[in-house]
Amino acid sequence: MSLTVLKSANRLRSLCRLQRVQGHMMSSQVGSEVLVEKVGSAGVITLNRPKALNALNLSMIRHIYPQLMKWEKDDQTEFVIIKGAGGKAFCAGGDIRAVTEAGKVGDALAQDFFREEYILNNVIGTYKKPYVALIDGITMGGGVGLSVHGRFRVATEKTLFAMPETAIGLFPDVGGGYFLPRLQGKLGLFLALTGFRLKGRDVQRAGVASHFVESQKIADLEKELVDLKSPSAEDVSRVLDSYQNQSSLDAEKPFVLKEHIADIDRLFGSSSVEGILQNLKADGSSFAMKQAETLSKMSPMSLKITHKQLQQGASLSLQDVLVMEYRLSQACMRGYDFYEGVRAVLIDKDQSPKWNPSSLEEVSEQSVDECFSSLGQNDLCF
Repeated sequence: MSLTVLKSANRLRSLCRLQRVQGHMMSSQVGSEVLVEKVGSAGVITLNRPKALNALNLSMIRHIYPQLMKWEKDDQTEFVIIKGAGGKAFCAGGDIRAVTEAGKVGDALAQDFFREEYILNNVIGTYKKPYVALIDGITMGGGVGLSVHGRFRVATEKTLFAMPETAIGLFPDVGGGYFLPRLQGKLGLFLALTGFRLKGRDVQRAGVASHFVESQKIADLEKELVDLKSPSAEDVSRVLDSYQNQSSLDAEKPFVLKEHIADIDRLFGSSSVEGILQNLKADGSSFAMKQAETLSKMSPMSLKITHKQLQQGASLSLQDVLVMEYRLSQACMRGYDFYEGVRAVLIDKDQSPKWNPSSLEEVSEQSVDECFSSLGQNDLCF
């Protein structure tokens, strides 16, 4: 079979898969994947795809965005609560499979998903009313974008936070370039490059969550919040503080990275990813060698993009970071590693991606810089 015919066949298969995915999205009852209700003075959003760990898709984004805009202007809505259904996840990420299939065939979903998701992230980051994200469960990628930019982020012992994108040839987007470099020292860069997972109270200790409340108290917390009469942000904060003070679970346990914070600042302080790897190997400690091993499995291109993303994002506004990240998202859609990473991690699950370029040394500075280039009239606009 000729290469041209093979490519055409693969393209047709991808197109058929994409049509099935989109057909499923369109056939689901409008809004059933996002439940919206007004309870007392609160607008409550529930992400309702529990079997998919509430993974965020385009139809959900298109349901949440106008609702937030409506509530922001509504005098009867004093604040917003967002949560996930099912008890396992707040939101485990974006619907990456659908985006992958779209990117393969040049479908507009590969642009629309990122553009509209980032616009939603910005709305959350600039929201004029108190925004409370109850991140009671898995919170990764797109789920972080729905929570971390809001005023209040409530973690529980069930919270599992990570930005694992370098493992699939992507980068920690949804404003990762804004909030990660603003964590203490080099912690954000460490989390971005390695995809290290934080659990429970450690999510707050790292600065990702604003509060920690035991999971069994979340229902009571939500009831007390919605019963508030014309609450100010300070009123909401007082209730959250009160429930946090009642939550002693794991309080005596030290931060999981406490003994490594100084090492992280030192080892991840290099101006290049190659320098970081050299530092880790030269250090030789079990912690350092474990991180070196982790980085060796990640996409070299993703590591270099991510390093520069956080360097630049440290001095940019959230809006400017999201413009930058939209450029990066489209560079990944044009590239190779994202599709290979999704294949290896999410589809075939062989966990053996064949990255191209295959080493950091092969990733040129020019190729990284090109990922940050303006898209002209296709740039993200707010």
